[in-house]
Amino acid sequence: MQSGFGPFGEHSINASWIAVQNVKKRNLLADLDVHIQEIPVDYQEVSQVVPALWKQKNPQLVVHVGVSGLANKITLEQQGHNAGYHRKDVKGQTPPKECCREEGEECLSAGIDMSRISEEINKAENELQAEVSHDAGRYLCDFSFYVSLSIDKSRCAFIHVPPLNQPYTEDQLGEGLALAIRAMLRQLSEQRDSNKAL
Repeated sequence: MQSGFGPFGEHSINASWIAVQNVKKRNLLADLDVHIQEIPVDYQEVSQVVPALWKQKNPQLVVHVGVSGLANKITLEQQGHNAGYHRKDVKGQTPPKECCREEGEECLSAGIDMSRISEEINKAENELQAEVSHDAGRYLCDFSFYVSLSIDKSRCAFIHVPPLNQPYTEDQLGEGLALAIRAMLRQLSEQRDSNKAL
């Protein structure tokens, strides 16, 4: 399952949702059952929609995608944060107590090794570059990632993409997401095989 965000602030067209749709539209993961979902830049919606999607779809992998005006590469987030959400969403709201989960751990790390995913993208024969980040920004991106990590940190990820054409086209962003998702699924498969061998 992939999610992208709707418009907010200066991003009247959110590159994350465009990139997610591109993967589906171009059938870049044709051998997989891919569900895509646009999520509003709204803390309350994320708090309700993300857990509901996990429950309804029981996905093998959840990949949230967001846009970052600071990014110039495909940025793979390694961890999500519980607190510090003082920036207002599109409805002018912050989450209660400016956190995801009262009593939640301050930081949750993804079970997927994002440095390995970054290496795979960087060595592929294309113009894409990837990097790993440990700070998803304390806004809806970080918030949605933490919500998913609190459900199952072994099979969720967050990817930040740059705005469209800064430097990547819609098709390049779609290809980057598809590369990342395939690499993540391989890693999950290796982990399952390793656990069976124990």
